[in-house]
Amino acid sequence: MERKDYETVTEALHDLAQNGYTFDFSISDEKDCIICEKHDVQLSDEDFEIDAVYRFEGMNDPGDSMIVYAISSAKFNLKGVVVNGYGVYSNSSAAKIVEKLSKHP
Repeated sequence: MERKDYETVTEALHDLAQNGYTFDFSISDEKDCIICEKHDVQLSDEDFEIDAVYRFEGMNDPGDSMIVYAISSAKFNLKGVVVNGYGVYSNSSAAKIVEKLSKHP
């Protein structure tokens, strides 16, 4: 995937959707996986790869800082995004997922 620089999270999400990243994932609080509730899909840390990471700093408030992960799963033949705030998920039940996301270069 070609690395691009985006000004806003909205711009990144729009462009990623245009490039096939159409599933919206979130980190599960109860299971060690990411989930897309709309399509009833759950991916463990072994089920996906991180294709790109985009970091956005909050202009006025550091609490507004976000990270957008572009992910793909060859196993399930899908691509999507995970949007996360810095340090939001410290829940140990999602440790493998958070560790995988945080270790991506």
